[in-house]
Amino acid sequence: MQTNTTIEQTILDQQRTFFLTDQTKTYAFRVQQLKTLRKAILTFQKEILEALMLDLHKGEFEAYTTEVGFNLRSIRDTLKKLKQWMKPKKVKGELFLPFTSSRIMLEPKGQVFIIGPFNYPFQLVIEPLIGAMAAGNTVILKPSEFTPHVSRIIKKMIEAFFPSYYLAVVEGDASVTQALLALRFDHIFFTGSTRVGQIVYEAASKHLTPVTLELGGKSPTIIDETANLKVAAERIAFAKFTNAGQTCIAPDYVYVHASVKDAFLNAFNTVIQKRYADPKTFGHIVSDRHVERLKKFVGTKEVTVDKKYFPPTIIDNASWQDPVMQEEIFGPILPILTFESLEDVIATLKTKEKPLALYFFSENKTAQKRVWQALSFGNGAINDALMQVASSHLPFGGVGQSGFGAYHGYASFVTFSHQKSFIHKSTKVDIPVAYPPYSKAQLNIIKQLIK
Repeated sequence: MQTNTTIEQTILDQQRTFFLTDQTKTYAFRVQQLKTLRKAILTFQKEILEALMLDLHKGEFEAYTTEVGFNLRSIRDTLKKLKQWMKPKKVKGELFLPFTSSRIMLEPKGQVFIIGPFNYPFQLVIEPLIGAMAAGNTVILKPSEFTPHVSRIIKKMIEAFFPSYYLAVVEGDASVTQALLALRFDHIFFTGSTRVGQIVYEAASKHLTPVTLELGGKSPTIIDETANLKVAAERIAFAKFTNAGQTCIAPDYVYVHASVKDAFLNAFNTVIQKRYADPKTFGHIVSDRHVERLKKFVGTKEVTVDKKYFPPTIIDNASWQDPVMQEEIFGPILPILTFESLEDVIATLKTKEKPLALYFFSENKTAQKRVWQALSFGNGAINDALMQVASSHLPFGGVGQSGFGAYHGYASFVTFSHQKSFIHKSTKVDIPVAYPPYSKAQLNIIKQLIK
């Protein structure tokens, strides 16, 4: 009987053999496969939505917009632009390379391994898959074992529409992921925690495999005294409580100016009661273990937890010494800190790890520019939160401990491609200035060209 490692290696070998036929490199093949993926999603749409409800208690609207619809739109946009993306790009030449044209061609890397997370278990597996397919690669997918219903549907869907020598899904726990990481891929794409990202990075280094790490961190939200508090409350609550706070770019905590803190909290509590207080329509935490982890953050604060439902919770007057401020929350808990000086906030955040996202609510254009230029973060928004991820025109990725590499739209295509550069020089003219033996006159010509 074959071991799992042997089976995984066999799949990878079959994918490598298929890739070497060059079929995946053609525009026609890539377009057809992306259209097939769209058909697969539409065919299994009802089962996908049901699985998201079972694993995370996501209602149909949220499940469709943040998972299924998100990917369908991505496929649509990719199909529209793929031909242009695939064209070799002509770039400016050099004076010392006369009669020469310079180009960059994006070619597929080869065998790609995508490791998905539990928080958006469909979107964050399929979205990088779209980019990998568009770039002409073969792919092995590993969905999260924490969302077993979604994982099974992804496997069922891919196997129904694609041969395993092109796309394959491998299910299992961390040991299966480790077995796959021991194999030699041409690119590894991981979404998850910083801790596991370090394990992925270390495993990839043994084969010098390039990686994309989409991690997380404590993403701050800053509200100054000029902010529109009603709008800020609505947008921050939406960003924080979507998917029950299990979003890598959700506001992790709020820094609010002391002069408007009470007014903001009143507006924020009103939004919670109006939109997020019904357990029947609120998302669930993925597992009991994750629920217990969140309970430790709130300490003695009374929170009514029903199975895997954890209610929206505010921790007022939080400090950097509190347990809730020591790691990414990844749940519907929002600590509130106050400030008097924006410069003090900037100085504090500069000492922290660079977050995946940052949000600033202010009507002061000078303050907006100051925050944007002074602080480093992966992506963000002014007077909004979360919605920057919805743009296919913006690269999405982290910096420092929040990850590296980017995807979405053209950035996905580039991520899963190798930028192969080359020159094409005419043979009709051959200027001998670069050939030995060298004279003083030749050296002077070269100096002039280089200057």
